[in-house]
Amino acid sequence: MKKKKIIVAITGASGSIYAKVLFDNLKKLTDQIEKVGVVMSDNAKGVWRFELGDTAYENYPFDFYQKMDFNAPFASGSAKFDTMIIIPCSMGTLGRIANGISNDLISRAADVILKERRKLIAVVRDTPFSLIHINNMKVVTEAGGIICPANPSFYSMPKSLEEIAQTVVSRIIDLADLEQDAYRWNE
Repeated sequence: MKKKKIIVAITGASGSIYAKVLFDNLKKLTDQIEKVGVVMSDNAKGVWRFELGDTAYENYPFDFYQKMDFNAPFASGSAKFDTMIIIPCSMGTLGRIANGISNDLISRAADVILKERRKLIAVVRDTPFSLIHINNMKVVTEAGGIICPANPSFYSMPKSLEEIAQTVVSRIIDLADLEQDAYRWNE
């Protein structure tokens, strides 16, 4: 099996717990992953500190890039990254992607992933959705992206916030075509 190259983008939407749980999962899947490139907006760092009370994102063994670093490998399709996960994905970021505005590394990388017909997973977290949000989700879906709302499930009987977040992250891991040991309905 070919190892995957994955981009993780974290925006300033609420839901840093989802990014943390994804990072924890990706750390365990190194046998399937060649490289993880990460870009966080400034707001994402502030929201992480506010919601999780730390800067633990600095301690993960991934390659981190600044939000305006257009020299990051995944700013070009030639780097052949397989999948991009935007977690959480703010509606502002989704709107820029839907309209082809590549004004930072997150939106540029998403543009590259879509033009190369690779996998873009946008984990939107805002609620309720306005018609503008819905139309932007439609545009990104029609361009080949996957909208995966951060809607947890409860049939696994999660007992903690991390277990609740894991129900969403397990879906994301599946969508990224990575093998995992996860709760499966009625199995």
